[in-house]
Amino acid sequence: MRSTPKGLRLHIGIFGRRNVGKSTLINALVGQEVSIVSDSPGTTTDPVEKPMELLPIGPVLFIDTAGVDDAGALGSARIKRTERIIDRTDVGIIVTEVNVWDEFERQLSEKFIERDIPFLVVFNKEDIASKDEIARCGNVFCNNKSGYCVVSAKHNEGIDKVKQLLVELCPSEYLSPPSIVGDLVEPGELIVLVVPIDLEAPQGRLILPQVQTIRDILDNDSYCMVVKERELRDALDRLNRGPGLVVTDSQAFLKVSGDVPEDVPMTSFSILFARQKGDLEEFVKGVFAIDTLENGDRILIAETCSHHQIGEDIGRVKIPRWIRQYSGVNVEFEHVGGCDFPDDVSGYKLVIHCGSCMGNRREMLSRIYKCRKSGVPITNYGIVIAYSLGILERALRPFDYIHQLAYS
Repeated sequence: MRSTPKGLRLHIGIFGRRNVGKSTLINALVGQEVSIVSDSPGTTTDPVEKPMELLPIGPVLFIDTAGVDDAGALGSARIKRTERIIDRTDVGIIVTEVNVWDEFERQLSEKFIERDIPFLVVFNKEDIASKDEIARCGNVFCNNKSGYCVVSAKHNEGIDKVKQLLVELCPSEYLSPPSIVGDLVEPGELIVLVVPIDLEAPQGRLILPQVQTIRDILDNDSYCMVVKERELRDALDRLNRGPGLVVTDSQAFLKVSGDVPEDVPMTSFSILFARQKGDLEEFVKGVFAIDTLENGDRILIAETCSHHQIGEDIGRVKIPRWIRQYSGVNVEFEHVGGCDFPDDVSGYKLVIHCGSCMGNRREMLSRIYKCRKSGVPITNYGIVIAYSLGILERALRPFDYIHQLAYS
């Protein structure tokens, strides 16, 4: 469970004013002192992440945040960083003191409701509250995606109830995770994975999307063959019948498309993850904005990881080159990585996002939401590459519904 990637964990964000007991609560939930506890307001200055297992959900990531009522310039920076955590929160916890519900708490709850994020209200410091104050906690607004409980995190009272409510609020996709590729082929079918080994490939191991796809294939009672792009044609010739699907690294799209027979379905890892982590339909609609590009337009290229750039980096070198070659116009490219993503994307003509294998689905949906709110189209690495190379129609055939929307 400790080695489960962040992107596969349920993200539980803990929010509230300074000194309401957020850090004490997370320590009680994980059974360890992972966050500093102090009577001085503002002790937690940056988000603190703690991976653990919460049954029956499985691997989760608790995120302890700075107080949202911090003051001064530094406090504003902390608040902004805290609010960014909401973008990747699957289930939120608003911590407040017994019988305290004011503008800060209302604003937090409205942010969760706006993004359709389930949340839990925890009234802390039960041990120093009166019975009447505790009884009035139930009058606090809670919609059908929220619940509440009264606890004393300091004395570890009510913590089991918090865990129980977290399980009840957990999105169903974490109890029954969506498939990456298993629903695209029948059990028992062969899937060929094309995995280039180049400078960006980590020595001695495969990258995360490839590993996760292999596991998903096995979970679906199918099997796979893994080859490099140079050996693909020879590998296919040795089969007595064609595979059920070929999945390639998007950078090898053109060669793989030429080597795979037309009657064999083909797509890319990036497009598979665009479907699992985001909204494939939205990404396909967004890619056609490339045809409307004009000189001087700005394009944002976003990744959820902050990898070291080597040689022909896909986001900083290859995709800009392919877009310029396809469009024939001189556009400007800007890049963000990790958890950095602008709150206002209205100045861009298009946002192009990676497959988000290192991020969780909620973070990806939050970024899609920001683009939709600003009226800016968003698309995906693999979709852009396929479109600029003229093979998007083929890359979408395995996804019947999306293919029909785009090419009917």
